[in-house]
Amino acid sequence: MEHAVFSLGTRADTRVRRYEHNGAWIEIKPSADGLATIHDRDVLIFCISQLIAAINEGREVSQCVRFKAYDLLTATNRMTNGRGYKLLRGALERLAGTRIVTNITTGNKEITRGFGLIESFEIVRETREGRMQEIEVKLSDWVFNAIESKEVLTLHRDYFRLRRPIDRRIYEIVRKHCGRRKEWSISLDLLQKKCGSVSTLKDFRRRIRRVVELDEANDHMPDYRVRMVPRGYGKCELVVFQNRGSIPAPASALGLRAAIPELAPDTYHKSRIACPGWDVRELEKQWREWIEVSGAEPPRNADAAFVGFCRKWASRRSQPTDRTLAIS
Repeated sequence: MEHAVFSLGTRADTRVRRYEHNGAWIEIKPSADGLATIHDRDVLIFCISQLIAAINEGREVSQCVRFKAYDLLTATNRMTNGRGYKLLRGALERLAGTRIVTNITTGNKEITRGFGLIESFEIVRETREGRMQEIEVKLSDWVFNAIESKEVLTLHRDYFRLRRPIDRRIYEIVRKHCGRRKEWSISLDLLQKKCGSVSTLKDFRRRIRRVVELDEANDHMPDYRVRMVPRGYGKCELVVFQNRGSIPAPASALGLRAAIPELAPDTYHKSRIACPGWDVRELEKQWREWIEVSGAEPPRNADAAFVGFCRKWASRRSQPTDRTLAIS
């Protein structure tokens, strides 16, 4: 969700995208069919939800996910007519064709790795009318590792009712960065960068104002209220998101004290930088257990305390030979 991997357009987007931050970079390379769109992402979301449900039920899972095309179409609020099946096939082709290349630095070595959003797909059965019956999708190692580590975020059911790509992308960004916090804000120009919009800032401002108008009229955006706040002459407006309180609280699978709040989504990103190569979710579990066993009072700022814990962990231990990539 951090980078604009998916296209916001409806026409074939064949541009190569590259993002850099603190020496790390990621390139998204489309196929001749174009970059996977944000609506194509529905296929990934559906597959991930199936595997997470299986994991929660204690069943074994693999990278290959088989499902009925009709179930995906209805679950993601898509058409179930011939056009709906045709669009689904196009989505599978773009997902398989979009490749991601990134550098992974471990110790003194820099490794360049390439992978796809999905490795392959197979239409198992197809009727004479062209309607798919069953589909099998093989997820990439990158996606599957994130699923096994539960490096995923839940989405509101109404996410699939958002038809405009910009609305979906904004929801993804605020779901990651705001999470369950009461409020989060971002400058308009930075929001444009995170959205991956290629329009002018003037046009992007107009589109965001439309999002605000729709939300004020009928609570258009799931989970969060959205508004724009001026910042003075020469500065881009702030886009402010306020939590509606509709995100369900997570079940306490660790059986630990509820006094330690859930960490903000950005905290995990900071922790991975502070402790590169380690599974920060496992470190969080150990950190919470340490506080519980020691009888210490919960920290006033849990996010800062956990990042500090990760820094100390990294300084006392040698780095592992690989790292886990996350999709959240």
